[in-house]
Amino acid sequence: MNEPPGGETPIDVLVVGAASRDIALEDPRGWRLGGPVTFASLTLARLGLRVAAVLGADAAAAGARELDLLRDAGVHLHVAPLDHGPVFENVESPAGRTQRWMEACDPLRPEVLLSLPPGLGTPRGWFAAPVADELGDAWADAIPGDVPVALGWQGLLRSFAPNGHVIRREPRPSRLLRRATLVGLSRDDVAPATSIRRLTDLLVPAATLALTHGPDGGLIVGPNKAGRGRWMRRYPAIPSNELVDATGAGDTFLAALFAARLDPRLVGGRRGGADLLLAAAAASCCVEGAGLLGVPSRSAIQERMRRGMRPAPGRL
Repeated sequence: MNEPPGGETPIDVLVVGAASRDIALEDPRGWRLGGPVTFASLTLARLGLRVAAVLGADAAAAGARELDLLRDAGVHLHVAPLDHGPVFENVESPAGRTQRWMEACDPLRPEVLLSLPPGLGTPRGWFAAPVADELGDAWADAIPGDVPVALGWQGLLRSFAPNGHVIRREPRPSRLLRRATLVGLSRDDVAPATSIRRLTDLLVPAATLALTHGPDGGLIVGPNKAGRGRWMRRYPAIPSNELVDATGAGDTFLAALFAARLDPRLVGGRRGGADLLLAAAAASCCVEGAGLLGVPSRSAIQERMRRGMRPAPGRL
């Protein structure tokens, strides 16, 4: 992707991944559109960033009405047709979420970038948003070496058992993971015994890990400036007014955190955890609506931030 002609403003973030269809019996279609690529794109755009999305989709997902939410927010949407897109059933319980898969996902290959219009220019950041292991390591070669990359790691940690269960995959090295500078993951996406050090050992030394845990908050693990060791900052969640649908809250959190790092003006240039406050506020709002309808506006996020929280620093 080259610079846009005619002095046009290039996009800030390119988001790539496959849309999922999540079973929802209350919807007349029997499903809602989801997937990290949709939540991340909409969050970034509503925070004011210029966003393009390469969205893999089967025929049903490609015609989903929810895509108009992205377009209305200003997302430059490029739908890459897939013969098979992921279909999930998400079951929430006090013990956490379990998933079943109804249909697996075809790979989404970097060659789809060749069909993007040249007017988009070169993005300042990339957001890799897999949902069903559809982004292979070849994507690491497609990303320019000098741009920050956010990765929703959970989309690379799912295996699809023949009986329909989605099971955890042990975290393992990958070139795409090593390309990421900000990596997001839910504590529920890895085995309880998985240590923080085991996770950070798989990242490049300069990368930051955001480990979320729903209403219990989470922690951020980042690199020390000296290049040795890491720091850890715990943060509490911001209470929501109600819980309607927790789907996409982690993706929204990661997208808001990435947005604040790309454009510090979103938090007034403040440091000391202001980016975490923005991200926690976005996730707090997200769970109050069904699916993509929960993704908040910038003004709603700013209002939720006023409830406030101050992350407590610590050391790994």
